[in-house]
Amino acid sequence: MRNQKPDLVLADSDRQELDKISRSRTEPASRVQRATILLMYASGTTITAITKTLGTTRPLVYRTVDKALAFGPLASLDDMKRSGRSRVIDDAAKSWVISLACQRPTERGYAAETWTYSSLVTHIRTHADRSGHHCLKKVSRSKVHDILTEGDIRPHKISYYLEQRDPQFEEKMIDVLCVYKDVEMINQSPDSTQNRESTTVSYDEKPGIQAIKNIAAQLRPVPGKHSTIGRDYEYKRLGTVSLLGGIDLHTGRVHALVKDRHRSREFVEFLDLIDGRYPEDWVIRIVLDNHSAHVSKETQRYLQSRPNRFHFVFTPKHGSWLNLIESFFSKIARSFLRHIRVDSKQELVERIYQGIEEINKDPVVFRWRYKMEEIATA
Repeated sequence: MRNQKPDLVLADSDRQELDKISRSRTEPASRVQRATILLMYASGTTITAITKTLGTTRPLVYRTVDKALAFGPLASLDDMKRSGRSRVIDDAAKSWVISLACQRPTERGYAAETWTYSSLVTHIRTHADRSGHHCLKKVSRSKVHDILTEGDIRPHKISYYLEQRDPQFEEKMIDVLCVYKDVEMINQSPDSTQNRESTTVSYDEKPGIQAIKNIAAQLRPVPGKHSTIGRDYEYKRLGTVSLLGGIDLHTGRVHALVKDRHRSREFVEFLDLIDGRYPEDWVIRIVLDNHSAHVSKETQRYLQSRPNRFHFVFTPKHGSWLNLIESFFSKIARSFLRHIRVDSKQELVERIYQGIEEINKDPVVFRWRYKMEEIATA
């Protein structure tokens, strides 16, 4: 068979390029193999020897050599362009698939809330003929995926948003930001620690802090053997506590009260706590949300007993992100509350107080940055 085919004559540049490709570690395996075949054939190696050396088949070697003789050695390394099948799924069918994906499965008589690709493909195949889209009768999952990707539709995923239900959202937000701007101006003044007649506290509750107890012993890391802390998968829930926290925006000091619940009576207890920590002639301005405990009759009775002492600044509904105390809660969730394990709920309470006491030894003044330029120019 070697004598029946003409010799393959390689130019020096082609030979160098083929040699480079045959030794490459980054080129596709098919190109490396074809370059090796051509180099061996051009050097006089027989077809049989090439197939045995490379572990390939004679037809593949024949095709490679024939392409090189017809189109040139370098052009033969890649697959030739093919005409391919004409598009069988028309635009109307694609629009129908996208329309289906935008509907809830319940609207089509299914129990599911969202589509999966499998359920959508099954529905499309079942109803393709009836809907006049015969080209989709045997559509594949990958093709449906391509159609939805082209239309930028992902029916199996949910993105959450927060509807703005407070008609006075902008006004209340500006009120809160004006408070932060006022705090910033006071903190930047030379005599910020003197001649003050008020303070500002950012307040909120962090409920549901779990007291979790290990069932088995917790294992410490062992150099050279175990790089991490070892814990048994089983644990015991001992209950939850709520942290009522307020951070002084001038000093960074945190006021904390840890209780089982966060009702009106606990909120009043927190107000009484901070009432005793500031001079009696100061106004205590508190930034807080619209929780029912903050405006209850019990809270109002307490405020009436302390006239002109407290000034509440409410964040708008669904605007808790405007409250700076949320940054502090995020901080403790990533620090001393992270992976916490205790033997009793009382130990959890004590460790929360201990963690806040450690933070108060080196307090950080939280500052608001978002949209402050707009307030400055308003």
